Amino acid sequence: MAAMDPLSPFAFVDGALDRADALRDAPEALAKLWPHAGVIALDAEGRVLADSDGMPLTLVGAMLGEGPGTHTFLGQCEGRAWFLAEAPQIDAPQRIDLRSAAARWPAWQATLFAQARALQHWHCRHRFCGACGNALRFERAGWLGRCDACNSEHFPRTDQAIIVAVTDGQRLLLGRQASWPKRRWSVIAGFVEPGETLEQTVAREVLEETGVRVDPRAARYLASQPWPFPSALMLGFVAQAAADEPNVGDELEDARWFDPEAVRAGLARDWKDAEHEGDGIVLPAPLSIARHVIQAWLQGLAA
Repeated sequence: MAAMDPLSPFAFVDGALDRADALRDAPEALAKLWPHAGVIALDAEGRVLADSDGMPLTLVGAMLGEGPGTHTFLGQCEGRAWFLAEAPQIDAPQRIDLRSAAARWPAWQATLFAQARALQHWHCRHRFCGACGNALRFERAGWLGRCDACNSEHFPRTDQAIIVAVTDGQRLLLGRQASWPKRRWSVIAGFVEPGETLEQTVAREVLEETGVRVDPRAARYLASQPWPFPSALMLGFVAQAAADEPNVGDELEDARWFDPEAVRAGLARDWKDAEHEGDGIVLPAPLSIARHVIQAWLQGLAA
């Protein structure tokens, strides 16, 4: 599979596989694809097995000496099937975590890793039926957990979360958690609750975390990003708010309004500088949609 030129401004989007849903119910077809299929191998901690250069090991199904039934089918690209192998008995020079891979790898490989890691996490956390407690049996090439005791079906879950650039028209609202490096700031984010629209979540989360009022009707959707840490889908917004003075609750250590000059300076600094002493804020890494919504707000000011 050839590396693709990045099109999105953040990670885990470009180069996504064709999920090839019909093949999940076609074990004979998968068996034929298996010997030449690409395999991404993850250890029990979700790190990819990598070579001495930090790139994923080049594995094909025939090298593992097993059939595809023991592994999860991820999809296809250009006629080649791809599978996830969880904790295979293979020695590797390195083991690379997903954040490190996203910063270094071609986009399609980081996206493949993200899909594999999210599925691995689901398999690890959903071994038993939530209805009766019986052990689950995985079907459909790893995409369906079935309970033989009560016949319940369990599917991979994704937790929706909003992430929003909140503006009063001239300034951007940023917050920081107490556990972050002292110079790190970011936009507001939070999970969608049952019965909420995305716009209602924007208004609720911003009010709960910062005390700033947002009109749900003034929230504009921008883009989304899979965020498998462990299983979220981040939904990016820009929202108009009242010029309230921020008043943080339990979730944030601080929240403040920042003018465009301070935001541009924060983006210009290397995101790793947040770990070091110095002046000025540091904003999220390029792999995150958080950076994209901040840049979208700046672009809107210039329009």
